[in-house]
Amino acid sequence: MSGFGLDHLPYGVFSVAGGPRRVGVRYDDDEGSWLLDVHAETGQPEFAQPSLNALMALGTEVWRQTRDEVRGLIEGGAELLPLEEATLHLPIEVADYVDFYASLDHATNVGRIFRPDGDALTPNWRHLPIGYHGRAGTVVVSGTPVTRPSGQRKAPDEPAPTYGPSRRLDIEAELGFVVGAPSELGSAVPFTGLADHVFGVTGLNDWSARDIQAWEYVPLGPFLGKSFATSISPWVTPLAALDAAWVELPGQDPEPLPYLGPGATHGLDIDVEIELNGEVVSRPPYRTMYWSPAQMLAHLTVNGASLRTGDLFASGTISGPEPGERGSFLELSWGGKEPFTTSDGTSRTFLEDGDQVVIRYSAPGTDGGRITLGEVAGRIEPAR
Repeated sequence: MSGFGLDHLPYGVFSVAGGPRRVGVRYDDDEGSWLLDVHAETGQPEFAQPSLNALMALGTEVWRQTRDEVRGLIEGGAELLPLEEATLHLPIEVADYVDFYASLDHATNVGRIFRPDGDALTPNWRHLPIGYHGRAGTVVVSGTPVTRPSGQRKAPDEPAPTYGPSRRLDIEAELGFVVGAPSELGSAVPFTGLADHVFGVTGLNDWSARDIQAWEYVPLGPFLGKSFATSISPWVTPLAALDAAWVELPGQDPEPLPYLGPGATHGLDIDVEIELNGEVVSRPPYRTMYWSPAQMLAHLTVNGASLRTGDLFASGTISGPEPGERGSFLELSWGGKEPFTTSDGTSRTFLEDGDQVVIRYSAPGTDGGRITLGEVAGRIEPAR
């Protein structure tokens, strides 16, 4: 099976032959891949919308009822549209986008690359989930070409910055969390509130211009090196579809402050696969992350920042402890100093024009098999 069975049923937004956009649910069987047009079957207005936001804003009880109803419709023989006849669109209207830095292995690798003679981690890293506020307007759906960004960059051996196309364009294999139910301004969401607010997860690639980022990020962090494009899957997997995927993360030391819930260290057993031009170059495991989704959400709102329907927060690069589990080319090539070799003998460091990157995800399903989260793909186009 494809991993899109009755235990999955992810939501997306589609159109047919240039018609209106509306909400659909994917279902695969032995005969092919299909879409359920939920509005056509139910008449509910929230499904005749160009994004999932109207559905997500209705809250957890409606999410549960809708999932049960969709499964019943498919099992009852509802009419399905062949997936190949549909055009898929960005599934959510992104309200705010926040990206975290939640992998200990990734943060350690990056620290060793850039600070080989100093501490790999900053003093605050083990005390709080570090993040930055991204640009919601440049979140794009999988398959959208990515134009190589231009900006200021300065190599360590250059006397002054220059302007031009990024020479160190990279990927970051991540998992995105989509907020459905909002929260009140001034009120923090507790670490127990993940399922009350998060509608589902989606694959995410936080494209990164490492040379632009390295020159700009002190003292305020990433800006133009990240804001040019972030790709997400056209499918949002409901949190309920991942009930069998929760695992205990490796551990945290020192114990986090109480608002981060020392007992809130459950992560997801999601396998990630990074493909470059048709060849798998890395397999990062999400289950090795340091900070959990619940802790990221608690920290995001602890100062009273409110959640809005359509908010998107991401895990940061997913990297495991082994060399073949690194989630960025920065790590795979160790800052460009140790190129990795593809099967045709080509040595690679950062992305070249024409490169195609596909990130795939899978997790244990509630029916005992595995579900396949929607993939994230993008091709690099030359700078304009």
